[in-house]
Amino acid sequence: MFTAPSLAEIEAASQALEGRIVATPTLTLNSDRITPYLPDNSKVHMKMELFQQAGSFKARGALLAADALTPEQRAAGVTAVSAGNHALAVSWSANQAGISAKVVMPDTADQIRVDGCRALGAEVVLVENVEAAFAEVDRLVKEEGRTMMHPFESPNMALGAATCGLEFIRSRPDMETIVLPIGGGGLIAGMASAIKLENPKCNIIGVEPFGADSMHKSFEKGEAVPIDKVNTIADSLGAPMALPSSYAITRANVDELVRIEDDEMRTMMKRLYEGLKIVAEPACAATTAAICGALRERLSGQNIGVIACGSNISLNKFNRLTAG
Repeated sequence: MFTAPSLAEIEAASQALEGRIVATPTLTLNSDRITPYLPDNSKVHMKMELFQQAGSFKARGALLAADALTPEQRAAGVTAVSAGNHALAVSWSANQAGISAKVVMPDTADQIRVDGCRALGAEVVLVENVEAAFAEVDRLVKEEGRTMMHPFESPNMALGAATCGLEFIRSRPDMETIVLPIGGGGLIAGMASAIKLENPKCNIIGVEPFGADSMHKSFEKGEAVPIDKVNTIADSLGAPMALPSSYAITRANVDELVRIEDDEMRTMMKRLYEGLKIVAEPACAATTAAICGALRERLSGQNIGVIACGSNISLNKFNRLTAG
């Protein structure tokens, strides 16, 4: 178990990352091509983390994790299981650190993500499904001595996300509500911790797809639990379980959870492309989909924050998901 980072730890991590990651901008969504869909009389600010190294917020935590390796761990290399964004971040951080990376991905992963990992020098192992991927990572840890970089249940991933949260709230300190996506919980645990430390009055809402709602189930049960099946187009949010530390930090800092349908993400992917020319993967569109759907009436008149958490998606897959 690990606990939420302190403000001093987040600021130290931010300093350690300075100049090595992208200081992603916060964009106020005031274009006439997107404002008709937003909550009435609101101001919406989007943290553009899709411009981050390796294409997502995960580069922050992966680089901190690489920095924390011992000489023996660096010599043995690292491994990770991921449908894409975490694999890319681990591949990138390993490349930056000059160490070996072997990432395990389901064979359904978008080819652009697989190719991206290989271009960064990582070895990619493709397996049948997520369960097989975790089993293969366990084997690599035992037989090759590699260090596993967990996609969300990791103090470094939470700390990396916290640096993003601190940047966001300090860029727009008057935000009243911030809406964050949930996969395994590493992003929301870290970002929410930093935001609440800076502004305890800021309302934080987490968003999950109906087909990957492990945090909802965990909140209902009062402990971290798995779900029976993942069924969503948002593979970056498709964690099959919540885990204790990420769950506990999220529970302590997040005010509310909502769920969205896959079709809501599809619609918002189209709108973000038409309005902002952003080619967003489903997870990247999730928070904007939530404020334009289930939360739209309630957030009317508010100063709102959302995050474009990352986007690594091929044009072929984007077109297939948004067709019709």
